[in-house]
Amino acid sequence: MSENVEQQNQGPEDDLELEQGVEQAEAGPEGTDDPLHDALTRLSKAESLILQQKDEVLRVQAEMQNLRRRTEQDIEKAHKFGQERMTSELLAVIDNLERALQVSIDADNDAVKGLQEGVELTLKSFLDCLRKFGVEQIDPLGEPFDPQLHQAMGVQESADAEPNSVIAVMQKGYSLHGRVLRPAMVMVSKAD
Repeated sequence: MSENVEQQNQGPEDDLELEQGVEQAEAGPEGTDDPLHDALTRLSKAESLILQQKDEVLRVQAEMQNLRRRTEQDIEKAHKFGQERMTSELLAVIDNLERALQVSIDADNDAVKGLQEGVELTLKSFLDCLRKFGVEQIDPLGEPFDPQLHQAMGVQESADAEPNSVIAVMQKGYSLHGRVLRPAMVMVSKAD
């Protein structure tokens, strides 16, 4: 009971002395190594290092994910547009077949008529084959002029056509998966 009375009689000065004693015990005696203090310091440093390394790991993972996504996009573009150069070279063959069909022929001659039909079928199958690989023909006759798809070769007055529309196609254009390989060469109408 006398101990309880003594504890109740302690004032604020006694509490301050008690806190200072605990701090000194935690800090350890001056000039000596306290294993608890050293362990706490090492633990704090280790936790700091772990947080830093977690941050680095997260950054590396994000960078790898971005690299994987960019690589997939590059591969997809290579698949889509890898044949662009070859397709551009084949456009000259298509142009020649179309020119062959524009030549006026003797309609009475069966041999010439058969040859023309053969060229038409060859051109059709050639265009169908290219279409399977994403090549589309741009034939804008009667459409409004679009500088992203058409190349204006000249402007001509026309009472029949809307102003700024395509009235003649000199050479058809082609696109590969939406990307223009060659713009269509056209004549554009203007108002009288």
